[in-house]
Amino acid sequence: MPDTGLPPGFIEVPAADAPEPPRLRSVTAAELLMMNLPPREYALEPVLPCPGLVMIYAKRGLGKTFTALSIALAVASGGAALKWRAPAPKRVLYVDGEMPAAQLQERLARLIRGASTHPPGADFLRFLAADLAPEGLPSIARPETQRALEAEMTATGAEVVILDNISTLAAGLRENEADDWGDLQAWLLRLRRLGKGVILIHHAAKGGQQRGTSRREDALDTVIALRRPADYVPTRGAAFEVHLEKARGVTGADAAPFAAELVETPDSGLTWAWRDLADEQRARAAELLAAGMSIRDVAEETGLSRSAVHRLKQAQGAAHGRA
Repeated sequence: MPDTGLPPGFIEVPAADAPEPPRLRSVTAAELLMMNLPPREYALEPVLPCPGLVMIYAKRGLGKTFTALSIALAVASGGAALKWRAPAPKRVLYVDGEMPAAQLQERLARLIRGASTHPPGADFLRFLAADLAPEGLPSIARPETQRALEAEMTATGAEVVILDNISTLAAGLRENEADDWGDLQAWLLRLRRLGKGVILIHHAAKGGQQRGTSRREDALDTVIALRRPADYVPTRGAAFEVHLEKARGVTGADAAPFAAELVETPDSGLTWAWRDLADEQRARAAELLAAGMSIRDVAEETGLSRSAVHRLKQAQGAAHGRA
């Protein structure tokens, strides 16, 4: 018997074949420049590239779902949401993890009533709602759920999927653990490679930033924060400031923050009114100055510089002098 050098009773087991390493192929700069690549398309200009990954986050009760539903309607009908417009209709799959079905129905109906465009085509906007499933929806953190959603996208032709929201749809995902998010992010990146536009709806933490690991933003094309204005009162309903914290390829006026508010139409529909945040700040500052507040306090309240508030006060004085 050959001497293996092993203790009595042990046998030598042949080593398993090492897995073959993946074959990678780089391209030269010249090859990259010569490639006939399709131009970047948008489901909603300029914030939702398709393919692309977007996150919208805000504190509870600020209007995230109204915003997401409005975007779904705009993309599916080729209409507008807030200050953004869809170039052409695209099929949308809206996955909702927490809204009661009756409330989802009511909000959708009122937004359609208040829209300035025709409703989406019969199969351009579809819903997967947890409240309509006897056992709810399984966690999108599970590979089998991801495969099921991909199958549904393929069957319905959905080009855009809205996931409302991460906390309820990804049960079991530890929000503060970067490794947990990495597994879900791999699937989201796969969806982007498949040509999908994905919108993630998420909660903000107490400090105002998106809740959980900051790694969540690394692979995203666009990050949109909805923030409560300083003069907000609950009777205003869905009213917020829109800030593009990350937006690849978005510059100039398109990247500027703006204020938005959901208003009721005469037929009980809902539509969005918006204006540039700078205009909103100046209007608020004018109100506070007229009420007798000091330049310093107005600057702190509105976020305008003291010099800007001073110029506004001078303009008010000149206007009163002409009256």
